[in-house]
Amino acid sequence: MSIKRIGFIGTGVMGASMVARLCHHGFGLVVFNRSREKAEAIACQTGSVCGGSIAETVKEADAVITILGYPEDVRQVMLGRGGVFESARPGTLVIDMTTSSPSLAERLYEEGKEAGLALLDAPVSGGDVGARQGTLSIMAGGDRDAFDRALPVFSVLGKNIVYMGGAGKGQHTKAANQIAVAGATVAMTEAILYAEKTGLDPETMLRAIGAGAAGSWQISHMAPRVLSGDHDPGFFIKHFIKDMRIVEEEMAGRKAKLPMLHTVLKLYERMADDGGGDLGTQALIRLYRQENTDSDKN
Repeated sequence: MSIKRIGFIGTGVMGASMVARLCHHGFGLVVFNRSREKAEAIACQTGSVCGGSIAETVKEADAVITILGYPEDVRQVMLGRGGVFESARPGTLVIDMTTSSPSLAERLYEEGKEAGLALLDAPVSGGDVGARQGTLSIMAGGDRDAFDRALPVFSVLGKNIVYMGGAGKGQHTKAANQIAVAGATVAMTEAILYAEKTGLDPETMLRAIGAGAAGSWQISHMAPRVLSGDHDPGFFIKHFIKDMRIVEEEMAGRKAKLPMLHTVLKLYERMADDGGGDLGTQALIRLYRQENTDSDKN
């Protein structure tokens, strides 16, 4: 069954850009957001329809896409009264692109099958820029035939689209991605601080190291934001904290530890405790600069 009509739930930083791309490429969308004004704004900009409820958003859809904040949001949207599982037609393809819990993804897959729905967990990486440009990395778990059916949609949203295996494998892959991002973000931040403290021009330093073994997506895409003082969220600190906590829960169940990730999590938790949860992850430089300014005074 081809996909022509999409019910899209979650029109935040990432979701709004994804809606715009899908509409531009000819898909018909009904959009829903808990904060209705966000859905109304993107509907006005793109010519999509603003759904009055989850049920209204998904009832005629060939596919449903969700990209939300937290696993509990996903659970409520999917399983709650009037939610996707109650309201979508049998045969509907349901794609959760939230970074969420692998165990929840596995549960939704099984319950979705009982409801006659095909579930994919397909979290993404690439931030707000990737969402706008259609260059996201998409990591999908679920049945292969459901993945193949979703490919025309995925190809509009991303460039690196990988089928990872059964239910939950997309979420496990995103967890591995967030581990690597945590390390790269801290490495970039400390390199910039080192340059500032030793009298190097940070922009020139990054140009020098970015083409070598130290090069990374963080240095290419996020370091310029750091140097310009742009701490607006391409990806919220509060959501990164959620992701890292999911990783730690997965590791605790396997009696394993990830010391680097744990350290980075604690840094970001301190920022959130100080009111920085709605900043972008690149704002970590604020904590480093503040702590080193305080130590210089002492």
